[in-house]
Amino acid sequence: MCFNPKRGVVERGSAWALVTGAALGIGREYAEQLAQKGYNLYLVDILESLNNEAATIMHKHGIKCVAKIMDLATTDAAERLHAETVAEGYLFDVVINNAGIFSHCDILTTPTERIERIILLHDLTLSMMCRLYGEDMLKRGKGHILNMSSYSIWMPFPGLALYSASKAYVKSFTEAFAKELKRTGVSITAICPAGIATDLYGLSKGLQHFGVKSGILMSPRSCAKRGLRAMFKRRSVVVPDWWYKLLIPFCKYLPGFILRPLRNFTMKWQK
Repeated sequence: MCFNPKRGVVERGSAWALVTGAALGIGREYAEQLAQKGYNLYLVDILESLNNEAATIMHKHGIKCVAKIMDLATTDAAERLHAETVAEGYLFDVVINNAGIFSHCDILTTPTERIERIILLHDLTLSMMCRLYGEDMLKRGKGHILNMSSYSIWMPFPGLALYSASKAYVKSFTEAFAKELKRTGVSITAICPAGIATDLYGLSKGLQHFGVKSGILMSPRSCAKRGLRAMFKRRSVVVPDWWYKLLIPFCKYLPGFILRPLRNFTMKWQK
C-alpha cells in the first residue's frame, strides 16, 4: 500500500490536534508527525517530562504546542479536560486517545488499584473523550478520532486478561461508533498494533533494538505513521502489518501444549 505523505497535511498552524499519552513512545511520535503536517498541538500526559517535549516540538516545527500535565485514569478526567479546553477556546480537528497502562500479571495477583486505573483509562476516559469531542466535531461537520487498541485482543493469554480485555473494548467500541458516524464528516479509527519498541513493556533498549531489527517489534514511528494514515483514510479498524492479520486465527486458538510452556516462560515478567 502506497503511503501518501501529503495526506492529512494542513496549512501550518491552521488546525489543532489533541494527543494523550504524548510524553514518550507512540504518543510522542503522533505529536511529532502531526506537527510535521502543520497541526498545533495540545498534549496531555501524567509525566512532567511532557513540558520539555512540547517545547522541543514547538521550536522544531514552528507550531503552537500546549502541555497539560494530568492524570486521565479518573472517573471525571475526560469531562474536566473537555471543560477546560472548551473554556480556553480550543477546537480540535484531530483527537488521539493514546494514553495507556500495560499490565502483565495474573488477575489474582494484580493490585485492585491497577485494575481500576486500567479500566478507567482505557475504557471510560476514552469513551467519554470520544463522546465529548466527537459531539464538538459533529457540530462542525468534520474531525478525526484515533483510538489505540492492541493486537493482544486476539491473545487472551494468562497474564494479559486485564490488558487484552480492556483493549478489546476499544476495538469493539470504535467499530460500532464508526458506523454511527457514517456520512457525518467525522471519522473514528482503532489501530491494533502488535509489539512496539517502547518502554511500556519494561524491555531494555537492547531488546527493543533487536526486536525492531528482527521484525518482531514495530518502531513507534512506524506505528504512528500507520495509525495516522488509517485515520486520515477514515478506516474504522487497522491491523499493521499484513502477516499479523494472518496470525490472528492462530493466536485465538493457540493449543494448550503451546500455551502452557509459553505461560511458564513469561511468568518471570509478571509484576
